Amino acid sequence: MLLAVDVGNTKIKAAVFEDDALLEKFIFDKNDSEKKIEKIFSGYPGLADSVLSSVGAGHNEVISVLQKYSCVTVINHQSVFPFQNLYETPQTLGIDRMVLSAGAALLYPQENKLVIDAGTCVTYDFTDSQNRYHGGAISPGLKLRYEAMHNFTAKLPLLYPEIPAHYTGNTTKQSMHSGVVNGLLFEIEGFINRYVQDYGSVTVILTGGDAEFLAVRLKNTIFANSNFLLESLNKLYTIQNKHD
Repeated sequence: MLLAVDVGNTKIKAAVFEDDALLEKFIFDKNDSEKKIEKIFSGYPGLADSVLSSVGAGHNEVISVLQKYSCVTVINHQSVFPFQNLYETPQTLGIDRMVLSAGAALLYPQENKLVIDAGTCVTYDFTDSQNRYHGGAISPGLKLRYEAMHNFTAKLPLLYPEIPAHYTGNTTKQSMHSGVVNGLLFEIEGFINRYVQDYGSVTVILTGGDAEFLAVRLKNTIFANSNFLLESLNKLYTIQNKHD
């Protein structure tokens, strides 16, 4: 068994895997990490290995807790990845984007693949059919878009994601919902269409906290999987240990 841990900016996501099967998933605050991790290991006595990636601060404390119960593999820029990195500034490329692209490369090795991670920010990462990673794009996520309109205007309220009744909003709230939700959907569709135009067939994987909310509204054929980063960590663990 393996515990995969994704340390984000505010939350920690973790999952216990038996080979490729996800047995149980956990989401908790960083402040609760020691207690929650201890509980995971007590619930799975045979759990002896863990793998971690982090985009947020404070991951050293999480690693220290994991080391009490397991042999820890940390995924960083020096790790082995199953793609050629063509990013001009590879040391600035987020580990989460690299992990997601690695998972796509391992799952679809001979296909062009675009991974869209709809979280706090929306990231787009493209790897071609020869497993060359090109880069992508970063834009504000749903929550950031709502917060920006509220924080930087005098009268617009703070709203939370809601599927708009129509693309033409007939109230201020409906207009905001249309602008945020439809705006992001149009953005995603636009990126997908452009990659298909340039590369032909493209496999699209949509993940992140807002993946399921957005997936039902997208017209393009996609694979929606909110657990894709954790599953990618599980797959990367095998590669790291083969090269150790």
